[in-house]
Amino acid sequence: MTTFVALDFETADNGRDSACSIGLVRVVNSQIVQRVHYLIRPPRPIFRYTHIHGICWQDVMDHPTFGELWSSINDVLEGAEFLAAHYASFDQRVLYACCDRHGIPRPCQPFICTVQLARSTWNIRPTKLPNVCNYLGIALNHHHALSDAEACARIVLAAVQPTIA
Repeated sequence: MTTFVALDFETADNGRDSACSIGLVRVVNSQIVQRVHYLIRPPRPIFRYTHIHGICWQDVMDHPTFGELWSSINDVLEGAEFLAAHYASFDQRVLYACCDRHGIPRPCQPFICTVQLARSTWNIRPTKLPNVCNYLGIALNHHHALSDAEACARIVLAAVQPTIA
């Protein structure tokens, strides 16, 4: 494993294009080398999930849109062999919907799901992010995008570490 990026989105509403926060953690040669968090102004001022992540319209209304942030986000993704996320299908759909909304080509990296990784590596169930972090002793501020992304990076790193006999 050379380079990967773990990411996590928080969304404002039911639309997959409603990203209001993204956390990105870049790993090179098994070392975390970059941590980035952005608040994002979603396309609508409707916030249905403030009770989950604590973000509301007033927090993001003066922040850049996904399209305006794309060059900075893409810089972090550049050269990554894969992207990792917990319940990766959700984050993949959000990333693609945001790219589509802003006319940005979708990133070509495959996604690794840390839920599936945790199940196959340690047979953890339930496999919610707090469960996996508790099992591995990873600190977590759940539903803060950067904390969730870093937890995903650490799950991948823990899964690929050689077993000490």
